[in-house]
Amino acid sequence: MGRAAVGGSGRVSRRRGDELERAILDAVWAELAEHGYDRLTMDGVAARARTSKPVLYRRWPNRPALVIAALGRNAPDYQEPPDTGELRADLAAFLLSLLHRFDDLPMDAVHGFLVDLLRDPELRVRFRTGLTALGPVDALEAMMRRAADRGQINAARINPRTVSLPLDLLRDAFLVGGVVPSDQVVGEILDDVVLPLLKAP
Repeated sequence: MGRAAVGGSGRVSRRRGDELERAILDAVWAELAEHGYDRLTMDGVAARARTSKPVLYRRWPNRPALVIAALGRNAPDYQEPPDTGELRADLAAFLLSLLHRFDDLPMDAVHGFLVDLLRDPELRVRFRTGLTALGPVDALEAMMRRAADRGQINAARINPRTVSLPLDLLRDAFLVGGVVPSDQVVGEILDDVVLPLLKAP
């Protein structure tokens, strides 16, 4: 349970469940934007969310897990991926929507988190599991299968590796390029790699 929080009327209320979790994840995002990942602390998040560190640790074991939760909460809606009738447009819109959730974060916040992912195998598993559960891979597969049904790509080319390829290449662009991939980078990923592979006999 969360600590008592003072509302605008001065009354004291006790936040629980979804309300408390929203306050905490809002605080994580604000701390990331203001201080970056390296200077984000459980103390800072607890203070901004007006709760206590034990409350945080009951839900998330460490700072990276907390950031994973915040990234997931700020992700686009995966239940209805774009459906323009053309796969390239669908994929471009979807990938750019993934990238735009980082617009209000400093680049060092994103990089710091990715460095922790590289250092910690358990964290990578947690992140990949969360990513799969959140739905971007499922959304990519749905768009590709629709395109195969329209005859735009080769259905035999759709497999777990090709489905996750756009996400893998975006992640590498983050790490190697040092910046959030641009529209041009997304276009190159699609036109030079993903679409030729999916269309190959």
